[in-house]
Amino acid sequence: MRKALSVALLLALAVAVGLLGKAQVPQLVVYTYDSFAAWGPAAFIEEEFERTHNVDVVFIATADSRAMLAKLLAEREAGSQGCDVFIGVEAADLARVKREGLFLPLAREELPWLRAVPQELLVDPELAAIPYEHGYITFVYDSQALATEEVPRTFEELLDPRYRRMLILEDPRTSSPGLSFLLWTIHQFGEPGYLDYWRALSPNILTIAGGWSEAYDLFLAGEGPIVLSFSTDTAYSVIETGSARYKVMLLNNQGYRNIYLMGIVRGTAQAGLAKEFLDFILSPAVQEKIPTTEWMFPANREALLPVEFYQYAVVPPWPVMLSPEEVGRNLDRWLREWSGIIAGG
Repeated sequence: MRKALSVALLLALAVAVGLLGKAQVPQLVVYTYDSFAAWGPAAFIEEEFERTHNVDVVFIATADSRAMLAKLLAEREAGSQGCDVFIGVEAADLARVKREGLFLPLAREELPWLRAVPQELLVDPELAAIPYEHGYITFVYDSQALATEEVPRTFEELLDPRYRRMLILEDPRTSSPGLSFLLWTIHQFGEPGYLDYWRALSPNILTIAGGWSEAYDLFLAGEGPIVLSFSTDTAYSVIETGSARYKVMLLNNQGYRNIYLMGIVRGTAQAGLAKEFLDFILSPAVQEKIPTTEWMFPANREALLPVEFYQYAVVPPWPVMLSPEEVGRNLDRWLREWSGIIAGG
């Protein structure tokens, strides 16, 4: 009996030590967007970084990137620290992030893999917001629903009544692609011309989804033949299904360039780990997964792309992008004006 009691005590002690050891493992909480966590590189990043750094990485994603950013801003206003790292800020929101002081500025030597990131992607001179991928917002159409000669090729053609209730868009207040298209129309038509364009476009809009995932699900379900999406969608279709059914549609040979950024949330107790985490995301091991999980172009120019990605991912002849500074000065007003047009639609 004494022997059994001793064994039980030893087992209890072992369990206690194990739990204590687990409790001492630091936790790194990462806010991101739903597609990054669901089918993006998050699982690989979590497994590999935990294996090499003795840390518990926790990804939290419940919505589109702009909705998650709103969550982070609300927590900051309430004085709470919900996460250590944020992945998914688009360049259009950079001024807001800087104004709120959300992220810690970094030095180049703290992220060795920054050496492989082209200067044109480094839109934040303080290196508080670090690029990890970039791409182009375009329209995508279902080639089984629209023949090549039926596809609109200019902004003006998109207004044609034959496209009535065919367009699936995303809300610029909550969606990264949605915001990019709004900015694209501002770049194309200026002020107040972009408002006139949206008024004219309204009859052709089938729905405005809250985020990209919702919009693309509707598109795949055949609800509408044209969706606002990314210039890599044909590459996705070919690589994943062997079909080029879903094709990129360039308006005026343009696409809106977007740069997606990540940062270390100010106030974190895990700044050292967070720096290593960001550098790991910039490494080829992660960056080479970006094309076939995020379906974007990697920020690291040394990352290799699949052959089909080179063949089918479209780089628009005329990429356009408003400067983060201009967007920062005007974004709130632009969103209010856009909301007024849609609500009064």
